[in-house]
Amino acid sequence: MTLNRRRLLAATAAALALPWAAAARAQAWPARPIRLVSPYGAGGSNDILTRVLGDFLSRRLGQSVVVENKAGAGTRIANEYVAKAPADGYTLLHAAAPIAIGEALYKDLPYDVHKSFTAIGSTAIAPLFLVVNAEAPYKTLAEFIQHAKADPKGATFGSPGPGSAPHLTAELLLRSSGTPGIVVQYRGDAAAYTELLAGRIDATLTAISTAVPHIQAGKLRVLGVANEARTPLYPQAPTLREQGLPTVVGYGWYGMLAPAGTPAAVAERLNAEIRAAVADPEVRRKAEAAGLELRGGQPAEFSAFIAAETRKWAQIIKAANITAE
Repeated sequence: MTLNRRRLLAATAAALALPWAAAARAQAWPARPIRLVSPYGAGGSNDILTRVLGDFLSRRLGQSVVVENKAGAGTRIANEYVAKAPADGYTLLHAAAPIAIGEALYKDLPYDVHKSFTAIGSTAIAPLFLVVNAEAPYKTLAEFIQHAKADPKGATFGSPGPGSAPHLTAELLLRSSGTPGIVVQYRGDAAAYTELLAGRIDATLTAISTAVPHIQAGKLRVLGVANEARTPLYPQAPTLREQGLPTVVGYGWYGMLAPAGTPAAVAERLNAEIRAAVADPEVRRKAEAAGLELRGGQPAEFSAFIAAETRKWAQIIKAANITAE
């Protein structure tokens, strides 16, 4: 056999072995603990669900899943950390809704939401309920809009912070309904609730878990939910779509991402485990206690969802002239 022929055969054998080697590595995953990054601090709904999912994945995968909180900068710290991590399936991001508005607010993001990540799957949404003071004269969305249009100052919404899901959804509601008004920014939900309970603002969009004590006390009233469909968290609340605003859909959301280039077999396994988690009754019970509605689905669906959210909220950010602070 000539030297050139031996080299050709050796090269061919090596090339054929590459997919098998990659498959073997993927099948060996996970061989060590997995880092699961939360973009928020301890105690919030994202952190709670991240830890519930981490425990579930640990049991299913036979490896420790260690939750790391990397809060700050509107989730950008955690996003960048995972985007720049090795694409080996050992660093995951429990991403949150702000990742979809970054490119509309910031010029020099150190990652690209569309190119820097591998979509694993959706995990949950945090539905937003339109809540008003129980002493207000309006009891439906139509009455609320009619009242706001008749009021010289329009409608005043309280928001827990600029660029948050409640802020953007309130801006969407005002524009879609042709209602004059402003969104007032506060430092968190507590301050917005104080103003709403005192009657100094007209409404807020909020998680039902936060509002329930005040609803039960007869101090607040729910006019609707900004979901695509009614939510099991509070099924008596009609959607805003049902009430004549078909385009007003907005909520906080969470989902699993990995660095771009993560092996397909690893991503598929993770997706299967995430779908198993959201179907698990105990995971669902804990999520709903935190005011979350579990979602699921395939990676392509989650990737398309993020792209749609990016386009949708970029339009609102531009129309409302929202800037980063």
